[in-house]
Amino acid sequence: MRRILPFTLSLFMAVPLLLFSTCRVFISASHSGLGPPRSEFMENLLDKTSEQNYCSLSGIISDACCGYKTVEKINDELFPQLHGLVKANFFKYYKLNLFKECPFWTEYGQCVNRACAVETIDETDDDVPEMWRSNVLGALRTSPAGPLFQPYKKCEFKEQDFCVVEDEADVESVFVNLLENPERFTGYAGASAGRVWKAVYEENCFNSAPTTNSLGGKSQPASPIKKTNLAGIFNNIANQPDVVDSDTCFEKRVYYRLISGLHSSISIHICNEYLNQTTGQWGPNLDCFISRIGSHPERLENAYFTYVVLLRAISKVSDYLKGYEFCTGNEVQDSEVKDMVNQLVNTAKSIPETFDEKQMFASSQSSLLKEEFKARFRNVSKIMDCVGCDKCRLWGKLQISGIGTALKILFSYDDEFFNPKVNPNLLTRTEIVALFNTFHRLSESLKAVEGFRHMYQQRVRETSIMRPHDKPKVCIRELV
Repeated sequence: MRRILPFTLSLFMAVPLLLFSTCRVFISASHSGLGPPRSEFMENLLDKTSEQNYCSLSGIISDACCGYKTVEKINDELFPQLHGLVKANFFKYYKLNLFKECPFWTEYGQCVNRACAVETIDETDDDVPEMWRSNVLGALRTSPAGPLFQPYKKCEFKEQDFCVVEDEADVESVFVNLLENPERFTGYAGASAGRVWKAVYEENCFNSAPTTNSLGGKSQPASPIKKTNLAGIFNNIANQPDVVDSDTCFEKRVYYRLISGLHSSISIHICNEYLNQTTGQWGPNLDCFISRIGSHPERLENAYFTYVVLLRAISKVSDYLKGYEFCTGNEVQDSEVKDMVNQLVNTAKSIPETFDEKQMFASSQSSLLKEEFKARFRNVSKIMDCVGCDKCRLWGKLQISGIGTALKILFSYDDEFFNPKVNPNLLTRTEIVALFNTFHRLSESLKAVEGFRHMYQQRVRETSIMRPHDKPKVCIRELV
């Protein structure tokens, strides 16, 4: 039964290895004055004319271990694999609680557009494998003392978790077919959306203090001692801070860039799946992309950065995934999914390291910073329950969970923990589904940029001849 919720490396191996090196060199070059200042870099990028290979960029992604061209070549190989994988039953059905109360403020603004609605699947539907249903999963945690005694009641997160993990045994959760509820433009904007993004970015303000407090029965986002780059109010999703202070430590830069990269990817998908109010057709909107991403180089760079962090996480967890049982009850489909996952993780593992997580939290004094990093990201996952658009909440919760799962893989476990025979339940099904769907979202964003680049070039050709200094200064990057 379906219901609508209320409107509430073969190719890679040809990549020159010179594009990879140790992360430490590139990090220091980007933030120690050895390379060109970021402001000068942006001016040079935006001032390029057609004679100067307009909007061309070369080099290494700062804070990462590889360059833009390398990432695009990697993505050319991985995207078709990911695109096929997320269509499989194991990965297209996601279970989550869409109805949690916002823990930080009273949220009255619900999206009233039809595009905000989410179509859900009753767990008794034939499409939902029996072993995924609440009554089966709940029975595994039933206490002999009776249903009122709950010694096994699940906490929101464990010590190793960087976000709230969806509980598939939760009777209040619903199944969603992600393919039937694509991430796209919904019209959700204004004060409600602005409040959410403002809260998300304010969780970037580290102060080594508790992240929440109780006030009038509501937890409140931490009051930052220092706001790094958050002047002004975020009025809608398009408003996004572009830079982080140059003296910010590596760990805090990574935190900010992951959030910004996710924000950028979401914006790209909104612009790529935009509703033409005149024709009623969905399709790419170049002006939307130029406004939100194309004229803000840092935003696009952060999307690439978030991509390489998730790629590194999948590479690190590859042995665990090879031994994982992708079980839906259909042996043929399960075997096909197993083969697709093995192919993808083999590709990921064959790629030289794209991000060096060992440089984070490396000092003896960094334990408090790591705990605050974790607590703040958990807060961001809770903020997703304050989103007033059901479809936006769905994709926000899933992608924050996907990044949180990547962080858990990178920073909560050493390599020896990823032995599926020793630790078969290290990750839940929802975490694995979220990780791969989030990586697919980022991968699809990079492919969408190519489409917008072609649209922009076509527009330039169709317009009247311009003098070079009249050309709009917007970067639809070639990224070579």
